[in-house]
Amino acid sequence: MAKKSKTTSTGSTGRRGRRHPLATVALILIGLVTTGGAYALFSSTASAAPSSVNTQASVDEGKKLFSSNCATCHGLNAEGVDGVGPSLYGVGAASVSFQVGTGRMPLANQGPQAEKKPVQFTNEQVSSLAEYVASLAPGPAIPSSKYLQADGNASTGAELFRVNCAMCHNVAGAGGALTEGKYAPALAGVLPVHIYEAMVSGPQSMPVFNDTNLTPTQKADIITYLKYLDKNPSPGGFDLGSLGPVSEGLFIWIFGLGAIVAVTIWIAAKAN
Repeated sequence: MAKKSKTTSTGSTGRRGRRHPLATVALILIGLVTTGGAYALFSSTASAAPSSVNTQASVDEGKKLFSSNCATCHGLNAEGVDGVGPSLYGVGAASVSFQVGTGRMPLANQGPQAEKKPVQFTNEQVSSLAEYVASLAPGPAIPSSKYLQADGNASTGAELFRVNCAMCHNVAGAGGALTEGKYAPALAGVLPVHIYEAMVSGPQSMPVFNDTNLTPTQKADIITYLKYLDKNPSPGGFDLGSLGPVSEGLFIWIFGLGAIVAVTIWIAAKAN
């Protein structure tokens, strides 16, 4: 009886110590998930930290540049100065990138409108200034590069431009005069990023076209149309500045009438 009892006990222990066939697979899966999770957490932390540091360093650099070049008109904290420069709270990075990136700011002298001139800062400095102003309050951001490729629908862009922009910029983007000494600039050769930034920030007398007025895709179509005009000359020949019937009428008046007068004089001289 004792020997039988010992055999039964040993068999029971063997059954309890035997592993399930899927136990090894489960342990491997748990190990992989744990290792992968830890690696992902470490990687995201390692990659986020330098980005945060770089962004803060860029903001700090932008603040220094702002204090040296912009605070006289816009205030030490960008709160604005009455009668000199507006507050920059809420204008966003797009406005700074456009104004500084096209040389309009810093302003050379007070006038009806800030004129485009050679840029006084490097691309990195412009970016730092934009990040600093953007850190003060929410505002329009610098657009994504996918909207700046000029690979949209040029026909749709032409229609949108005629409806929303041609009354000031001319249907061919040649620009035009406004009131009180202001003007809508010509758009030939303007960088796509600056065209987009102008639409979302509304510089000078230009209205703001947010994403409710014109979607990012529609803005990209307008850029496509303007870049199409840059690459394709006037199919009718000399475009006379693309200023429309005024320049065409003036051309006919001066040269056409001049030609008639010249022919008249020639006929009279020949008759005599």
